[in-house]
Amino acid sequence: MSDSSRVTGADTAGLGRGPLTRRLPVLLLAPAEPPGDGPFEAGPGTTPGRFLLRVILSVRRISVPAMLLAIVWQVGESAVPVVMGLAIDRAVATGDAGQLALWLGVLVALYVALTSAARLSLRLTAHAVQVLQHRLRGTLSTRVLHPVGGAARAPGGGVVSVMTNDVARLSNAVILTIIPVSRITAIGFIAVSLLATHWLLGLVVLLGAPVAVWSMGLLSARLSRDTRAYQELLASTVGQATDLVAGYRVVKGMRAEDEATRRYRRASQETLAGARRNAGLLGRFLAGSGVVSGTFVAAVLGLAGWFAVDGQLSIGGLITAVGLAQALLPQIQAIASTSIPNLANARAASVRVLDELRRHTTSTAEPGDAPSRKVTALPALDVVVPATSGPGVTIRVEPGALVGVRADDLTAARVVEALLNPRREKGGEAGVEAGVEAGVEAGVEAGVEAGVEVRLDGVAAWELDPAAYRSRVVVAPHRATLFSGSLRDNVAAIAGSPERADAAVRAAACDDFAADLDAPVGEAGNRLSGGQRQRVALARALASDAPVLVLHDPTTAVDSVTEHAIAGRLRGVRAGRSTLLIASSPALLAACDRVVELSDDVPARSGAVAR
Repeated sequence: MSDSSRVTGADTAGLGRGPLTRRLPVLLLAPAEPPGDGPFEAGPGTTPGRFLLRVILSVRRISVPAMLLAIVWQVGESAVPVVMGLAIDRAVATGDAGQLALWLGVLVALYVALTSAARLSLRLTAHAVQVLQHRLRGTLSTRVLHPVGGAARAPGGGVVSVMTNDVARLSNAVILTIIPVSRITAIGFIAVSLLATHWLLGLVVLLGAPVAVWSMGLLSARLSRDTRAYQELLASTVGQATDLVAGYRVVKGMRAEDEATRRYRRASQETLAGARRNAGLLGRFLAGSGVVSGTFVAAVLGLAGWFAVDGQLSIGGLITAVGLAQALLPQIQAIASTSIPNLANARAASVRVLDELRRHTTSTAEPGDAPSRKVTALPALDVVVPATSGPGVTIRVEPGALVGVRADDLTAARVVEALLNPRREKGGEAGVEAGVEAGVEAGVEAGVEAGVEVRLDGVAAWELDPAAYRSRVVVAPHRATLFSGSLRDNVAAIAGSPERADAAVRAAACDDFAADLDAPVGEAGNRLSGGQRQRVALARALASDAPVLVLHDPTTAVDSVTEHAIAGRLRGVRAGRSTLLIASSPALLAACDRVVELSDDVPARSGAVAR
């Protein structure tokens, strides 16, 4: 703490509190670090219903206190007409001032209790939802980006929809163990209170409320099925839109704009029709459930009025009965309009999330595979690039060397794809998604060709444990995405020390705009220019201090002066580490120990650059 903040009593916690409240304790703050729970498991025998239940029950330490507080809240609201009725019968009707003060005090205490419980319950509920969203997105990210078998690949656009819409709907399912339970408890309290007021009123509520809720459940069956179909349509359309934006240059290069537009328009129209159909079913469900709940409550009110006219209920009893019946209506309507649709959405989302997890869980390892082998901490890297005719060429990166590769877009894409996913190259098949994964559009038409082979210390990469391979080889593709947040979030979080982060920022020539690492970069770095985003991505790669670092065209959006500065600093920041630089920049290639030149039919020539 600085001297000025110590003297003035500044709010160093950043909570915006004044001088009088600054020293008071603050309760229920979010932890400094995300929860440490592991990913959700989704085995072959896991059904969507079991997975949904597993997700809901995984935050019991939060949801159970929230449920108990919600019960206090809802039962407290339902108890207000009971207290008012007792106050009228025992204080107002008798003119007893002492009883009036007593029941007014009870009413004030009741309001204090229920409002406090409501605030705490809602905060805990929101916390439980956020914890589930974090854990589900972490589970999906791990499975999609690091699947079993190591065959990582660029996720399709449909994954975006699952990680946003479906995760949000599935996480909201935890509310079903909090608010609906408290509302059902409140309905039971209302029934018992009416039973104490008049036995027939209580019996009608005890028997009629479950029937009303069951009837509304029947009305929601079709809505639940259609919601699942609509979410499938929405996810497909979002996936198409995401893939279209990501591959627009490919589509334009193939002159397929009209076909892509036609396909997206057709998918969008189908989704719009599904949205209208789903909204219509939701409207009909809400109207039908409103009729059921309204009829039920009207019957209770009519029966209470009849008993009051007949003299079976006192004035206080009538007020109590009317107030309880009015409190009964929102409880049933909330279950019908919120909880049942929430359950329908959660079921549909559970199916989609579980399908996505299973899609990325299947191992690509074969039963006959040899056990994983080990390599040194700083291994020699060999990349064998086959030619259409002849033996091809081997790009060798000795420990501590800086080797450059100049290649056409297609060949560069194949090399980067092999380094990203070496296990996919086993068997001699190159990935057709090479260009998209590496950020080079020309590679998408590569098809099936002889695969690029990657070796560490002479050991084929597919024989290594995926985690061991990734711990030694880090590939920074040409198209890199920044995290939302600050420069520190993008660079320092990956660096082993602040000094390493500072060195990486300087080596990537970010020091002209990154004087403050806490400056926000915006969503996906939208507050930075294209060249600045590229330099931050380069700094992030350099900050990893990987034993073997692969860089693919890291300065294409950078001006020539800055590019020369980066070239001059690259060797210093990578001292004692191996670097493979795939680029076409003369300035970067001039900084390499040697340069290997590749062309479409590999190789054209290979040689050393004079230093």
